[in-house]
Amino acid sequence: MSKQTTTGIPTLTADDKLTLQTAAHGVAVLMAASDPGAISSTKAGMAAGKALTAATGLVGRVLAEKPKGLKFNGKSTADIADQVFDAILRSLVLLAAEAPEETDNFRATLTTAVHAARQARPGANPAQAAMADKITDLLDRP
Repeated sequence: MSKQTTTGIPTLTADDKLTLQTAAHGVAVLMAASDPGAISSTKAGMAAGKALTAATGLVGRVLAEKPKGLKFNGKSTADIADQVFDAILRSLVLLAAEAPEETDNFRATLTTAVHAARQARPGANPAQAAMADKITDLLDRP
């Protein structure tokens, strides 16, 4: 858990940061994985990753750090989704407890990454739309 600095900004532990980073970077990985084709999946992943760099506040500072220990385990999108979805939910709980003013920022940052990935290629992609819906549903949980 975090502790407060003298300025009132929470200082997250390394594990807390890794949870937020796993959630955010995992969204980029999942959005790329759900867009078939080497070029289009690369574009989706890059667009989502670039969107993460626009994050501000505590969330932005955490995402700007080089992730230490970030690893996506599994041989399938389903395996990675399990890890990322869990990290999203844990991030929401963590932020609600430690930095409630950052919860909406986190949601907006991940939502922006999802939208950026979807716009990386014109045209409908049902698999990517389904993944976006799953991520959005998690982010909309109270």
